[in-house]
Amino acid sequence: VKMNGFNNYMGINLFKVNSINTTIPLPDRYYYAKKTKSIDENHRIKHLRNIGISAHIDSGKTTLTERILYYTGRIKDIHEVRGKDGVGAKMDSMELEREKGITIQSAATYTSWGDHHINIIDTPGHVDFTIEVERALRVLDGAILVICSVGGVQSQTLTVDKQMNRYHVPRLIFINKLDRIGADPWKIQEEVRAKLTASEDTRRACAVQMPIGLENMHEGVVDLVKMKAFYFDGEKGENVIEAEIPENLIEEAHQRREELVIAVSDANEELMEHVFEFGSSFSEKDGFEEEEGVSNERLQKYIRKTVLARTFCPIFMGSAFKN
Repeated sequence: VKMNGFNNYMGINLFKVNSINTTIPLPDRYYYAKKTKSIDENHRIKHLRNIGISAHIDSGKTTLTERILYYTGRIKDIHEVRGKDGVGAKMDSMELEREKGITIQSAATYTSWGDHHINIIDTPGHVDFTIEVERALRVLDGAILVICSVGGVQSQTLTVDKQMNRYHVPRLIFINKLDRIGADPWKIQEEVRAKLTASEDTRRACAVQMPIGLENMHEGVVDLVKMKAFYFDGEKGENVIEAEIPENLIEEAHQRREELVIAVSDANEELMEHVFEFGSSFSEKDGFEEEEGVSNERLQKYIRKTVLARTFCPIFMGSAFKN
């Protein structure tokens, strides 16, 4: 087959197969090539994710998507919605979107993180284009529901929540704009539990982060799973600094973490049994061998399980615009 110049047989590259081991008989090479292709295809599918970003209008969806693309290396620079440079955000491809500063039709792009290939769909927030959200949700593996820390749960937030429930999409919540005057993420957490009642995951929604300062004092976040503080340094927040939790926030951080553990254990019986036996306090031991409290590895494992089962919804927070 190679001598005749036909390097492909049924879509399989025989040149690569022959170069691996020239002593393999030709029929076995076909089998080897098919098997290798099957393994590669399974690996690709296993590490593929379709993620949607949805919210009420002007909650910061497109700004958040721009940061995701920048920090994962997909784009080389950040451009703002209706920015002064006149370029506009990557996902605003239509001239009218750049002019008005709103998303009109769903836009899809891709990026990579670790071994995973991620397709991202940025959906409109305006009620007039809600059919675009409906179309996007049919193909999603998961979604990010963005909520403004000042505006809170609004009309289109409720609509998007119902649409996500209709298509059984696992999601997390990102409370955005903590740099704005009047930002109150804990009020938003209570609003989520009280108003987004169509699904049990949002009724158990709980923060996995807490802010370090609010409004113009917003500096970073505390990771309540790892119990570490994270700051974002540099002109565009590209330098992530991990540090110890500030002393004035340690007590609140431990209290918030116990609330998180209780919320997740309420959604998973295995973790609940562990909490009954060993308690809900933070354990600094690695892995799953702790004899007291809950380690970050154990908590991560059950957060993932309950999110995929749609029995728990984690709440992240920050300021996309301020990086």
